Amino acid sequence: MAEVHVCRHGQDEDNRDGLLNGRRDRPLTALGREQASEVALRLKNGGVSYDVILASPLQRAYETACAIGRALDLVVETDEELTERDFGILAGKPVSDIRKYAGENVLQGDKVLYFLEVEGAETFDECFNRAARLLKRVDERFSGKRVLLVCHGDIGKMVQAVRKNITWRDALLLPYMSNTDIVEL
Repeated sequence: MAEVHVCRHGQDEDNRDGLLNGRRDRPLTALGREQASEVALRLKNGGVSYDVILASPLQRAYETACAIGRALDLVVETDEELTERDFGILAGKPVSDIRKYAGENVLQGDKVLYFLEVEGAETFDECFNRAARLLKRVDERFSGKRVLLVCHGDIGKMVQAVRKNITWRDALLLPYMSNTDIVEL
């Protein structure tokens, strides 16, 4: 089994603008680049090392991972399974529109209102299963290694659910992952 840590990307344009991004491929803002540099420096100065960095191919996560990779002298690999949950018709909509589109089909997490089902969105069951496939492959490829996964909020929560052996619903109630937070699993 691999030792896995999950890092959420730095602030992107949609985060800044209060929009639901999902798979929209927005770049980091100036603050997001600063956050990525700071987390990279914190890891380097703290003597933290990884054997592997895997990142979502979406630029906000990949840019964050590359900043960390440069600081730790590691090449970043992308993995499609780390792509954020598909938000369907909510992609690009204001966060304040969640109830408008999802009605009561929501779950209040720590600082986040999660929509459970909307038209065209990936379900949390599907996202959880994707995280399970990812971790199975990571454990097979990198057994005994320290692996940093740089990704997004919802898929990051599903990785936590699988690794902690809890339901996706319970994972959504775990503490919120702010931009560039790292969770050790």
